[in-house]
Amino acid sequence: QVQLVASGGGLKQPGGSLSVSCAASGFTFSSHWMYWVRQAPGKGLEWVSTIRSAASTNYADSVKGRFTVSRDNAKNTVTLQMNSLKPEDTALYYCADLGAGYWGQGTQVTVSS
Repeated sequence: QVQLVASGGGLKQPGGSLSVSCAASGFTFSSHWMYWVRQAPGKGLEWVSTIRSAASTNYADSVKGRFTVSRDNAKNTVTLQMNSLKPEDTALYYCADLGAGYWGQGTQVTVSS
């Protein structure tokens, strides 16, 4: 069955860096667009980034220039590298295939001094 397993979250100080990854299985990963979506405490879902099957990318204005998404189609993984973290980046980060309706379980990122 389809699985998206996120990992790599944690606690970082403002200005720090963190990488979160998502391992996919159960579908033809290389041909699917993948997304990162986050949910801050008490708020709704916020789209963060998209990486297309050919690896072109888009980012929300709130993370542009700080976050970088990449994919490894040989390993069926997608990674979000987060730099210059801010307290407002604190959220549960989900990887997803929005087109197919697949969601991972989320990984918590907390940015606090």
